[in-house]
Amino acid sequence: MSALREECWAIADEAAGNQRQALALAERLGLPVRPLVLVPRAPWSWLAPRLTLGGELALPPADRAGFVPPWPRVAVGCGRAAALFTRVLRRLSHGRCHTVQILDPRIDPRHWDTVVAPRHDGLAGANVLTPLGSLNPVDEAWLADARDAWPQLAELPAPRIGVLLGGPRHGIALDEAWARGFADGLHALQRRHDGSLLVLASRRTPAPLAALLREATHGIAGLHWHGPADGLNPYPGVLAWADGLVVTPDSVNMLSEACAVGCAVRTFAPVPLPDKLARFHRVLREGGLLHDLEADAPARQPPLRETERIASTVRHRLAHR
Repeated sequence: MSALREECWAIADEAAGNQRQALALAERLGLPVRPLVLVPRAPWSWLAPRLTLGGELALPPADRAGFVPPWPRVAVGCGRAAALFTRVLRRLSHGRCHTVQILDPRIDPRHWDTVVAPRHDGLAGANVLTPLGSLNPVDEAWLADARDAWPQLAELPAPRIGVLLGGPRHGIALDEAWARGFADGLHALQRRHDGSLLVLASRRTPAPLAALLREATHGIAGLHWHGPADGLNPYPGVLAWADGLVVTPDSVNMLSEACAVGCAVRTFAPVPLPDKLARFHRVLREGGLLHDLEADAPARQPPLRETERIASTVRHRLAHR
């Protein structure tokens, strides 16, 4: 039986949000980190992580060279595709690789050593950890580094309001009517506080929505970033320099990262949200971490930072294996 490699594999598919969560936790475990983007082929992709028979062949032949022994001491996966590989790793390493799966794998969590599922998923078990939101790298050191990397944003008029745009998802249209209401709310917020608007699109933001927001906020001091044509994505700098943040209601990841900053966070959700997302919003609101776009809010609020707490628990489990 080969020795384990003293490193941590951070496994995700091509989704940026999954990669970000896996890396955020892996980088706090005190081991060298090896990021792996692994996308299973059919039929494993259809049934991941339930189908593990022949799981070593789930990768296309060209990608298999990265998934060979020596196996790592710990593997952190995020998302359904990664859950297949973290589950298979537990078997291939004869249980010696500590497997951590982020997000509800939709099957019994006993197939992993540790499962990290946000509280609104409603998953429970002896090996299940339940942070309020998604894991992320945002802490004081991360924010300080981002301020150093984006000093020019300090020159924009304060208060600087970061506006983070996601995109439609099941049960959330973010259509033209929503966008116009959102733009009206941004105008009202800017009139109340003056300052500047720093508007950032994401990969999921439809071009018409981004264009409507650009047109609607034309003439207001600040910046717009809608893609690589606008230069390097200033997302870290916007979080670091923001005096307030406004986030579309669709993204648990963006809302979690915004709430980790420590400034007021607002959203615009004029119609009922899907049940699971509504539970997440409700817990944030009950904790004083999320406010309506038109509402008054304190300038500062306690930051939501749970990644280190989760990492500390995983480190403890590794030390006592």
